[in-house]
Amino acid sequence: MEQERLEKIRNMCMMNDIFMSSVLQSKKCAEKVLRIILEDPELKVLEVQTQETASNLYGRSIRMDVKAVTSKKQICNIEVQRKDNGAVPKRARYNSSLLDANTAKAGDDYEKLPEQYVIMITENDTQGDGLPIYHAERIIVETGKLLGDGSHIIYVNGQIQDDTALGRLMHDFWCKDPKQMYYKELADESWRLKWTEEGIKNMNDMVEEYIEEGRKEGRKEGRKEGRKEGRKEGRKEGRKEGYLLTLYDLYKDDIISLDIAASRAEMTEQAFLESVKGL
Repeated sequence: MEQERLEKIRNMCMMNDIFMSSVLQSKKCAEKVLRIILEDPELKVLEVQTQETASNLYGRSIRMDVKAVTSKKQICNIEVQRKDNGAVPKRARYNSSLLDANTAKAGDDYEKLPEQYVIMITENDTQGDGLPIYHAERIIVETGKLLGDGSHIIYVNGQIQDDTALGRLMHDFWCKDPKQMYYKELADESWRLKWTEEGIKNMNDMVEEYIEEGRKEGRKEGRKEGRKEGRKEGRKEGRKEGYLLTLYDLYKDDIISLDIAASRAEMTEQAFLESVKGL
């Protein structure tokens, strides 16, 4: 692996969605994060899936950073959002709807839908009230009582890193040096991914997989655009835009360099930056 890619991997923190997903592939790490955010010290994680695509046959599919299933059959979607517009309430609502759509089985009673949590860990205080955590629930407006539909949305403010369990967790999410982390589970896995041959290969493979997924998503968007416009150019343009956005996100997150992003797009660096301005 080229030295530049290696340095970028070692400079990552868990506020980068790819690195966070890699760390939370470890059940122990996912368990630690969920125990703190959900304030449930006895919580057990049975299964973790990362960078999984939640499909929608009739609309937009999404790629979830982390989906974990607990021993209580709770489904937890954990997302890192560096951009404020990626943490708008309707994004959380959409994630929640796809969690249900991809969980429910034909013929199942609605009561069998599992309790679910959509957790947005945000770079900024997107809710604007200076709180470390925000819990959003559906309520009966006239009475103020909880609806009790088993659907929960949580926003965690990544800006607050005080001396609390949650504040220390947010410190660890921003920390690039595993030796400076508070929580051993996260520190050990971060060190493995950054400093062992196996871990570095895992990270490199995940970056390449992310790029390939971007290419596939571009193809899907291209087909959709082509159907909408009824012409070959629509397919081609949609495919190109989807792939460019994936490369640009990786560049902005400092995972790949500008020259690599431009090279993958088969453009000059200047042309690449110009091409994503309007997307």
